[in-house]
Amino acid sequence: MKILVADDERLLVKGIKFNLENEGYEVEVCYDGEEAVSKAASGNFDLIILDLMMPKKDGLSACQEIRTFSTVPVIILTARSEDSDKLMGFESGADDYITKPFNIMELKARVRALLRRANIASSQPGSGAKAAVISNGYLSVDTERRAAYKDGRAVELTMKEFDLLEFFMKNPGKVYTRENLLDLVWGYDYQGDIRTVDVHVRRLREKLEPHPAEPVYIATKWGVGYYFADF
Repeated sequence: MKILVADDERLLVKGIKFNLENEGYEVEVCYDGEEAVSKAASGNFDLIILDLMMPKKDGLSACQEIRTFSTVPVIILTARSEDSDKLMGFESGADDYITKPFNIMELKARVRALLRRANIASSQPGSGAKAAVISNGYLSVDTERRAAYKDGRAVELTMKEFDLLEFFMKNPGKVYTRENLLDLVWGYDYQGDIRTVDVHVRRLREKLEPHPAEPVYIATKWGVGYYFADF
């Protein structure tokens, strides 16, 4: 597994690199946002760790640019703890968010969780069996290839966006609260703002719905939560 770490705090980067390499990961590092985007575009990384405040290009901008060509899992590191900053991170396409200072054990746990989810499909043995495709209306997901389609055309989703869409499509008509979705989709002890769910739902609507302001697939049950319409 290959990980990119981008942060202008060189001592912190050195510590993260040392600890992740001790876990068996291959680690590349850089110290500004522009180089992070360049490395992400040219390297075959399994996960990227970005600091929020970096020279040349901040972590949010770097994450947004990376999302134009890659769905690799991204963790944002920041000294800021405000919920608004966390939501901005998810708006930019991040999959997770860790506030400094953090325990290195927590970072390693988050890395393992994201990599495990991202590699579920690729770690399955190739049996030649037909891919598990779920379709509803003009939307479909291939759960083995982790690919989503709208009217037969591929749609680029982040890892967490795909996880959420897959969960919804496997459970049409069932209403889930935000707390339910955090427990069932995020899959580990998430410490962030519950509005993270709202951000991901909105991003899915923008990518999949014919009219995002009037969704027909990912619907809202006012005062309760969200559900996927069964056509």
